[in-house]
Amino acid sequence: MNFLDVLNSIDSFVWGPPLLVLLVGTGILLTFRLHLLQLSKLARAFKLIFTARNDGEGDIDSFKALCTALAATVGTGNIVGVATAIKAGGPGALFWMWVAAFFGMATKYAEGVLAVKYREVDDQGNISGGPMYYIKNGLGDKWKPLGTLFAIFGVLVAYFGIGTFAQVNSIIDIANITFGVSPYVVGGIITVLVAAITLGGLQSIAKTAEKIIPAMAVLYFLVTVSILVIFADQIPNAVYQIIHDAFTPTAATGGFLGATVMLAMRSGIARGVFSNESGLGSAPIVAAAAKTKWPAEQGLISMTGTFIDTIIICTLTGLTLVVTGVWKGDLNGAALTNAAFAQAYPAFGSYLLCVCLALFAFTTILGWNYYGERCMTYLAGTKAILPYRIVFILLIASAAFLKLEVIWTLADIVNGLMAIPNLIALIGLSGVVVAETRRFNEHVKEEEEEEENKTEKEIA
Repeated sequence: MNFLDVLNSIDSFVWGPPLLVLLVGTGILLTFRLHLLQLSKLARAFKLIFTARNDGEGDIDSFKALCTALAATVGTGNIVGVATAIKAGGPGALFWMWVAAFFGMATKYAEGVLAVKYREVDDQGNISGGPMYYIKNGLGDKWKPLGTLFAIFGVLVAYFGIGTFAQVNSIIDIANITFGVSPYVVGGIITVLVAAITLGGLQSIAKTAEKIIPAMAVLYFLVTVSILVIFADQIPNAVYQIIHDAFTPTAATGGFLGATVMLAMRSGIARGVFSNESGLGSAPIVAAAAKTKWPAEQGLISMTGTFIDTIIICTLTGLTLVVTGVWKGDLNGAALTNAAFAQAYPAFGSYLLCVCLALFAFTTILGWNYYGERCMTYLAGTKAILPYRIVFILLIASAAFLKLEVIWTLADIVNGLMAIPNLIALIGLSGVVVAETRRFNEHVKEEEEEEENKTEKEIA
């Protein structure tokens, strides 16, 4: 075995059943301790996105915090990852993505609560938070090495994985295939844009995310829904196939080699977690910066991120692949989704996918730049921020010249390893999450009673 084979074996182990069981298991634990909060409070969570008062300490309002988290979360995984999952596990994989997302919503809620509860202010007056801080401040100093490990993994993923090479190469490949643009030209444009935005810090990133993310989501929603309208007669059968194949082996058909239930489950859960990042500990880093005095309020807003990412966007991608029937062919990844778009819109389907994929990938770069920066601040202080940003921009610039599978595999490994310190903290601090939830619910009840009394007095 060569070095890459060894890394691939480690990668398969890290992202294997033990981690997936721990990720989903943590979500199940939190779901029951929070009394199915992701169902009972989902409507309030979506309402808070637009009505949160933003009257607490913080760097950005709650909506910008959510958009920045979605910038990093909604990426190529929503297009390429879903295609890979369905190609490996059949349509049933999408059902298991839903299962992972359902329990992941409770996990994402807990991450948001703890991020605000245990955040700090750095020596430049900016908020710092995330798993490394709730490990240190919540679990105590003896657990501090665990927080340091998380921060190291976070920087490595931002530099060499999700934050740079994978996204830049995705944009370069799709632009070259669709428009024939030189990789070096595309790489140069990406580098200039990333430098212009990220050197301005969180405020600049959040303002960009606030503009791009809603427009990006609406564009993708309209395109995929229009494809589903074209193939409307296939939707009932597609839904049946997704649910049926989640519990029954998928038979070989066309270029599809067939899949067991276990393969469908593993493909769906792994790609679902990788897409929405619930439990990986990335989203709470920016959730901590939200202007709120109620940790549970930001927890609810953070929870909607998993719903938007997987229940809405990944579902639209998955249904598009199933109703068009392209999943049965020999293609995989972005080429598979491209085939679905082209089948609905032969003249311009590829161009639509190119725009969507480029936007998804670009915003992921911005979000992960901030995640890595906060991890670096935890490790080396604010003096490391500018050097970190410069190195990040240089890595973006070099991505057009590099296609190092070794780096990507290493990044995938440390991405998975990020989850372990975070999940330990979530389990250890689950009682704090429950207490903060109860405190916020009592506050909401008091506010509602005051509002009712005020209304009665006005009527009288």
